[in-house]
Amino acid sequence: MGKRLFPKLYGLLSLLIALSIAFSSPVASQNRSLGDLLQRGVQVIQLSTLSDAQEVQFGKQINQEIVSSERFTLATNPDLKAYINKIGQRLAQVSDRPQIPYTFQVIADDNINAFAIMGGFIYINTGLIRAAANESELASVIAHEIGHVVARHSLEQIKKAALTQGLLEAARIDRKTWVQLGVEIAYRLPQSRKAELEADQLGLNNLKRAGYAPIGMITFMEKLMQKAEPPAIFSTHPPTKNRLAVLQESVNPQTARKGDGLNEIAYRRKIRALLS
Repeated sequence: MGKRLFPKLYGLLSLLIALSIAFSSPVASQNRSLGDLLQRGVQVIQLSTLSDAQEVQFGKQINQEIVSSERFTLATNPDLKAYINKIGQRLAQVSDRPQIPYTFQVIADDNINAFAIMGGFIYINTGLIRAAANESELASVIAHEIGHVVARHSLEQIKKAALTQGLLEAARIDRKTWVQLGVEIAYRLPQSRKAELEADQLGLNNLKRAGYAPIGMITFMEKLMQKAEPPAIFSTHPPTKNRLAVLQESVNPQTARKGDGLNEIAYRRKIRALLS
C-alpha cells in the first residue's frame, strides 16, 4: 500500500513546487509545457538538497577556476598563509558547520576585500589584513565569511541566477557554466541585506565562541564605513547603518573587550613581517 502511494505523493509534491515556480516567475514560465515545469520542480529539490560532500566538490571546481584565473594572484609567503589558516581553523572548528573542510587563502591585492564560496573556501585580500587594527578585527571578517558558508548563501545565489537566466534544467548545464556562475557570484554580485545580517550574526557568535573579543567586528565595520572612498568589500557586502546598529545591540558593552586579539602593537609587528 505504502509503495503505491509514494509515486502519487512524489508527483503531487513535484507539481506543487513546479506551479509555485511558474507563478513566481511568469516570464520564465511562458510557453512551457506542464512536463517541463514538473521537471524544473524536481531539479529545484535536487539543488536545494546538495549534500556536504557535493557542495565541497562544487566549491573545489569553482576554487580551481579562481586560483587559475588571471584576475587573482595568491600570496606565496608560507608564514602569512599559515597565520590566516590558523585564525580560520580556530573559527571554523567552533562554527555552526564544523563538519566540512575549510580552505583559507590570501589574495595579493591592496583592495580591502574578502569573499567566500560554497564548500568552505574563503579568500582574504592582503589589503584587508593591513586595514585591520588587530587580530580580532581580522578574525571578525573571516568569521563573517564563514557565516556565509554556514548559511549556504553562495548556493542560494547560484540557484537564483540559474532561475533568472533560464538555466535550471540540469541536463543543459555543463560543469563549466556552473563554475562560471560560482566565480561571478563570489566576486561580483552583492549579497542581499538579509544574507549580510545573517552572516553578521553567525560571524559574531562564532567570534565569541572562538574566544576573540567581539568588539573587533564593530570597530572594523565602523572604520570601513567612515572611509571617504568605499572599499572594495562593499561591492559584494553592502554597508548599511542597520547592520552596524544590529551588531552594536548584539554586543554587551561590559563584555565587548573580553577575549583575544586586541593587542594592536603585537598585530602590527606580526603583519609587518608577513607582508613585507
